[in-house]
Amino acid sequence: MASRDVVAYRSPLTTALHVAAGLFVAVYLAWTILPIFIMFVSSFKDLLEAFKLPAVGDWGGVLVFFDFTPTAKHYFNLFGQLNFATYFRNSLAAALGSAVVSVVLGSMCAYALSRIDFRGKKDLFFWIISTRMAPVVAVMVPLYAIFRNLELVGTLPGLILAYTTFNLPFAIWILKGFFDNVPYAIEEAQMCDGATRLQAFRSILPLVAPGIGAFLVLCVLFAWNDFLFASIIGSGGAKTLPVATRELVQPQNIQWGSIMAAGVVTTLPMMLLGLLIRRYLVTGLTMGAVRE
Repeated sequence: MASRDVVAYRSPLTTALHVAAGLFVAVYLAWTILPIFIMFVSSFKDLLEAFKLPAVGDWGGVLVFFDFTPTAKHYFNLFGQLNFATYFRNSLAAALGSAVVSVVLGSMCAYALSRIDFRGKKDLFFWIISTRMAPVVAVMVPLYAIFRNLELVGTLPGLILAYTTFNLPFAIWILKGFFDNVPYAIEEAQMCDGATRLQAFRSILPLVAPGIGAFLVLCVLFAWNDFLFASIIGSGGAKTLPVATRELVQPQNIQWGSIMAAGVVTTLPMMLLGLLIRRYLVTGLTMGAVRE
């Protein structure tokens, strides 16, 4: 007896939705990846070659975009003459410093709010997250006045403190959900065996490590890409990559080649970081989404 193949029926509407979804993904990928690709290729072009365009209506002339002699002079200009190595170190120090401080302090505060019941706990938790709701521009002037009186303007500690001001409430809010998802019986068993509250806290850190790691990356991304704090609080001795890149646009001259190279130097480390830890980032961001 011949076997019959089962053919799944797909309605025209389902087929149309699949085609539309495929087209949307293709357009979205082109919209997001194409500018980065153009920036990367243009960073290796001479100025005249970068502005070489095909004739209007000559679609075959698009290949002129790839007709150039590669040069690394823009990168040599950034790190050899424009002191971008220092700005790179400033960005790295400010991003990592604020992320570590926010995660360390935020995890301890989030643990206390998750495990200890006290009067006004909900009001305190709401007040903490409400400080993150304020627009940055709304508090920039008073923050600048405070930092200037403390002589923190133009210093890396001042920039780290500024980033921590906005990262810390977000850290407490996010990490509290991770601690809520860990059964309290684990710490009770530890304390019944003679462990202190601090030792019990340390014993459950591996269980929330994906969440802590995910938020650490978010803090690094926020500080690395920031322009407002870096241009006002970090102006002078704590200049970072976004601010240094903006200064390449001058009234008399716009250094397009150096701007493209600076864009690559600014975006490439974060893209590589995201690719390396994307699996752990998704795990960390979703581990507190479902509560048992």
